[in-house]
Amino acid sequence: MTYDNLLNRFLTYTRVNTRSDESSETTPTTQAQADFALTILKPEMKSIGLQNVHYLENGYLVGTLPANGNFPYKIGFIAHMDTADFNAEGVNPQIVDNYNGEVIQLGQTDFVLDPKEFPNLNNYLGQTLITTDGTTLLGSDDKSGIAEIMTAIDYLVKHPEIEHGEIRVGFGPDEEIGRGADQFDVEDFDVDFAYTVDGGPLGELQYETFSAAAAEIDFVGRNVHPGTAKNQMVNALQLAMDFHGQLPQEDRPEKTEGYQGFYHLLSLKGTVDAAHASYIIRDFDDEAFARRKDLMQKITDKMNAHLGAERVQLQIYDQYYNMRKIIEKDMTCVKLAKKVMENLAIEPIIEPIRGGTDGSKISFMGLPTPNLFAGGENMHGRFEFVSLETMQRAVDVIIGIVCFKQ
Repeated sequence: MTYDNLLNRFLTYTRVNTRSDESSETTPTTQAQADFALTILKPEMKSIGLQNVHYLENGYLVGTLPANGNFPYKIGFIAHMDTADFNAEGVNPQIVDNYNGEVIQLGQTDFVLDPKEFPNLNNYLGQTLITTDGTTLLGSDDKSGIAEIMTAIDYLVKHPEIEHGEIRVGFGPDEEIGRGADQFDVEDFDVDFAYTVDGGPLGELQYETFSAAAAEIDFVGRNVHPGTAKNQMVNALQLAMDFHGQLPQEDRPEKTEGYQGFYHLLSLKGTVDAAHASYIIRDFDDEAFARRKDLMQKITDKMNAHLGAERVQLQIYDQYYNMRKIIEKDMTCVKLAKKVMENLAIEPIIEPIRGGTDGSKISFMGLPTPNLFAGGENMHGRFEFVSLETMQRAVDVIIGIVCFKQ
């Protein structure tokens, strides 16, 4: 179905810089997210007919659309306001009508979307694409989700003849830095189950994520003149390289797919005297996840034993867990979304998320929260794009879920 306000709503949202900031200790981590919630989303939520719209200390903006029929479930829809760690200032989306399969020039830059490099473009022939101008990200992750949820609510309010159950809407902060759902208030949200509208291409329905951990490693060196360094110098950067060299060489993001886990070196900085490395660890299987963390500890212990001092200092902390462990106890939310997609002639793509969503943490708080597609492709950078037709189908699915009767 065509929704008149969807495109303009999405473009309005994308032009607001709501990038999160991992170095900040506030909630939200940037004032821009709070301003976006309070000055743009909150008035709009009220104007389209959501009730009890309120902004919580945890950074979530929540509203309710009461049921107008007899339905068995109260259902929530969640999307995040922040965008990823890429330039988000001056977002200037460009519209490509009736995409013809050719190279798309991104604004006045030297960057292009080329189907030879991005074959996923071939899935969108004849559709309307929204791209960047090559200087920023687009913000489809997750402003597509916000726009789709708002459009679905707007449509239902304007069509009171369509019966639906009670709906709760929640827009939250700081998902991109893994903190947004830490303080999510399940009791205040008060639904039977929810969905994050935060996925990629048409049909994605996901209830498995990585289990995730972060590793921070300090390497303590000893710097002396290189001319007299034999048996004296301990090069902290070399220690970092030695550590990395003992990790499985095939277990990297660029060499893995599907259910394969990995170690990912995010950053390495330092000098001969001191160095620091940051890793993330990912796996779907609990035992494999534990083995990955254990291997890093064993490498640390082995190197320190050889060096005769605690020159490798490892800290590992868990970030989130595979939400399948919670959701598979009651698959109602997954079965419902799958049935709705099938009724809409959308082929459900049920596959693991090689990443995480707020749904991971929220599910472990006791609220089953799988993930629905929102349409974004090539997310988190200048090559990001989204299909308007896919966004429209996401709205169809949201409406279908809340209107479904057994």
